[in-house]
Amino acid sequence: MPQGVPNEADMYGIYPKPWGFEVSLSRAGVRHLHQFGIAQWGDKEEALRQARARRDAIVQSIPPAKRRVRAEKVRVNNKTGTPGVTPIFRADGSVQGWRAKTYIGPGEILRAYFSTNEHGDAAQTLAIYARASQLDRMAGLTRPHPAEARLRERTEPPRMLEARKLTKTEIVGRNNTSGVPGVQFKAGHGEHPGYWMAITGARNARSISKAFSIKTHGSDLAKALAVAERVRQLAAKSAIPSGNEEFRVSSSQLDARQ
Repeated sequence: MPQGVPNEADMYGIYPKPWGFEVSLSRAGVRHLHQFGIAQWGDKEEALRQARARRDAIVQSIPPAKRRVRAEKVRVNNKTGTPGVTPIFRADGSVQGWRAKTYIGPGEILRAYFSTNEHGDAAQTLAIYARASQLDRMAGLTRPHPAEARLRERTEPPRMLEARKLTKTEIVGRNNTSGVPGVQFKAGHGEHPGYWMAITGARNARSISKAFSIKTHGSDLAKALAVAERVRQLAAKSAIPSGNEEFRVSSSQLDARQ
């Protein structure tokens, strides 16, 4: 394929979205839909890797329908009740005969015709039996996409969800300038250098917040204190363990306050 164009097998069933990737595959009339957000998985590459793993798991564990099963499905425009069996009419509208027709593969279409002049009312029954015989030669699965077979033939099972999905309290918002969820800078009034704040939403929809003055502590220590306060707030809320490594502040930073 041209350089820069994703291989169709890699992106089969995966649809890029502004927020990440969506996996969408249909099996036996059931739509399997899964979403993988960039914010939830840390970056675009990991979100795509997880989407591919989910897609591969669906393809390998839920194969598409057998070709014969699909061929035996009665379509909405079928008027005989038997797929692949159709009447052939004379100019006056009377039934001239019954035809059984089955597509087996490229260049192979099976046909059988039974005239009402020769077989009478049994012509339709004979066509139905002929259709069943034709279906016996139909094998394999339906092919919704060329990549399906290749994905099912992979010997290595899909490795899914190795990376831990980020919780809402760990996702860094687009407007966050601290790199730590729930910790943000607030500008001061006049000549005041501002504050570092820890903010956590509470179960009663009210927020818990505490500010640390840069004028009093300096920027680095004020930020470190806000991070430590964020950990305390989350621990009080029982959202994460208080010793979560991602938010831990070094003892030297806290000692500097004294």
